[in-house]
Amino acid sequence: MEHRHLDPLVTRSRRLAGAGAVVRRRLLVAVPVLFATSIGMFALGAASPIDPAKQYAGAAAFTTSEENLAQIRANWGVDDPLPVQYLRWIGNLVQGDLGWSTSRHEPVASVLAARAGWTLLLIGVALALVLAGSLLLGSLAAYRRGGLFDRALRTAAYAVQSMPVFWLGLAAIAVFALALGWLPAGGLTDVAATGTSWSDVAWHLILPVGVLAVSQAPWFVLFVRDAVAESLRDDHVLAARARGLPGRIVLFGHALRTALLPFLTLVGTHLPELVGGAVLVETVFSLPGLGAVTVAAALGSDFPLLAAITLVTTAVVLAANLATDLAYAAADPRVRLDD
Repeated sequence: MEHRHLDPLVTRSRRLAGAGAVVRRRLLVAVPVLFATSIGMFALGAASPIDPAKQYAGAAAFTTSEENLAQIRANWGVDDPLPVQYLRWIGNLVQGDLGWSTSRHEPVASVLAARAGWTLLLIGVALALVLAGSLLLGSLAAYRRGGLFDRALRTAAYAVQSMPVFWLGLAAIAVFALALGWLPAGGLTDVAATGTSWSDVAWHLILPVGVLAVSQAPWFVLFVRDAVAESLRDDHVLAARARGLPGRIVLFGHALRTALLPFLTLVGTHLPELVGGAVLVETVFSLPGLGAVTVAAALGSDFPLLAAITLVTTAVVLAANLATDLAYAAADPRVRLDD
């Protein structure tokens, strides 16, 4: 009797220990990846022919003296050996100093703090819509496999899959904003607005969120459709049907639950493409997120801002992959975390 009471505690402790082992292994991978990413970004910045001092001075660089430009270079240490510059940059990065954005003329940390929230909001809402819609539509298509709805859904998914996200955004603006006048074409608030209200923001985010969700949905819809169609042939699902359970119980209570496990892995691996799509959507719809400043930083060779955004994005993707592994193991107790 006592042994049976201890079994759940032992199992839970083993699961927690396995989760800790996964986190440690992921950190052992994440640190070299972030280190390599930082070296790559720093090397790209160092290889640029653009003079950082003149870039910082802007138009004043044409009239300022060489002594002033030399003083700027000395203050920034841009003439020091590259290893010295890299170690200084890493030291500042560890202390929270991400550098100075030459395209925005403000600290990089301030740019990220002011804009990252809007990007996360766009990605989070779009991802929630993609997950909910793909699970529902993919499951229904699998249940009526070969039917009219299944064929129409697959045709639409393949068509959308071939369309660039920026084209979808421009088409949505042309139809829903310009031709029909139903929704605003861009921005977060109306031009005449004196403040920012959540209702106004939500109204302006309908088109960009919808475009981003539609652009990413085909992968998830087709994956769910195939996974659920395969799960419907499993023995436990066939047994549920034989017991006379309603179709919706068989579909969502049995087949979909089995198909959710590989679906979790797809979410983690597809996150980088979702982030890339968000950058383009923000640019098309003039949203004040990281997308617009990323494009401006690339065009203006703002390497401090580009390096910070790249490192932050890489860290978010690595964290998402870790969360996916832990969620997969939590959903299926048969998965051993300590392998």
